[in-house]
Amino acid sequence: MNNPHILTLTAVVAAAALAPTTALAKHGGDGDTSARGSCTKSSSAKLKVKPDDGRLEAEFEVDQNRNGVRWRVTLSRNGRRVATTRAITRAPSGSFEVRRRLANGAGTERITARAVSPSGEVCTARAAV
Repeated sequence: MNNPHILTLTAVVAAAALAPTTALAKHGGDGDTSARGSCTKSSSAKLKVKPDDGRLEAEFEVDQNRNGVRWRVTLSRNGRRVATTRAITRAPSGSFEVRRRLANGAGTERITARAVSPSGEVCTARAAV
């Protein structure tokens, strides 16, 4: 296993697996950004951020496919916590959505959303606008 090509390939694959999820895609226009998040179990997460009257509207959704589960949710802007709340998954899809209007400073804004369930599942999503 001293083949340098195998070692290099292994290092590249390991680095990609550890990289944070920031799959950004522009939708609609006017700076709208969507990011698919990741969860430690079977839930799914996504974050949408768009300019709104000089501010940013952040919309974080987690779909667990189970109703009545209370999650602890935190939103951060440029590494500083800007909102903390609780959300409960609801019918019909067993999901929740948290929306907040955030300050929009000069330059690129990095928005991070994180949710933690009572079972310890963690969902995160990141977007840059």
